[in-house]
Amino acid sequence: EDEQIVAEIMKRRFFPALISHKAWEGFHFAGHEIRITETTDCYGAVVWPSALVLCYFLETNSKKYNLVDKNVIEIGAGTGLVSIVASLLGAFVTATDLPELLGNLQHNVLHNTKLKSKHQPCVKELSWGIDLEKNFPRSSCHFDYIMAADVVYHHPFLNELLLTFDHLCKNDTVILWAMKFRLEEENQFVDRFQTLFDLEMVSNFPSLNIALYKAMRKGRMKA
Repeated sequence: EDEQIVAEIMKRRFFPALISHKAWEGFHFAGHEIRITETTDCYGAVVWPSALVLCYFLETNSKKYNLVDKNVIEIGAGTGLVSIVASLLGAFVTATDLPELLGNLQHNVLHNTKLKSKHQPCVKELSWGIDLEKNFPRSSCHFDYIMAADVVYHHPFLNELLLTFDHLCKNDTVILWAMKFRLEEENQFVDRFQTLFDLEMVSNFPSLNIALYKAMRKGRMKA
């Protein structure tokens, strides 16, 4: 079953028939053809399999997780695929990442959602753990969903990442988080994450070493 679903997910990706001056990959999600411009000079500018897993989940579970008119923020948006799919599914989307990635992120989001989405997404800088209250004040920022794909890997900002989840998450916020397990650090982060949040695995793909989690603040999952 794992391999069958993974094959279905990977079939959503296609490549240009002709070589062009810009590197891009294509995807079919939410009834649209999505073209993502990539670059190979940094981790955040390519589409990783965890993003495809999360996009497939959003599309195939759109009744249970209805995004229409919901406020969604994606942290570590990278090329913007997850944000684009969430937007095409009807959400108000804020796609965030480091300043050096915003140009390509803005291009992809605009190109793939203009005149196609109910609400035009916005792209905003978010450096984990930095100026959170200034840029995303708790009093005025309320997100129904926080989305993240492959934000935990070998980098020195895991403390800041956890702080960012904590700052953005209200009592009724749902976190949808796709994660590829590579090193022991990932397991340690999950343990620390669970000190603040209840965590439920909603999909697991052993052949990709990727798990998809739903999380909420402690004690709020059943409520």
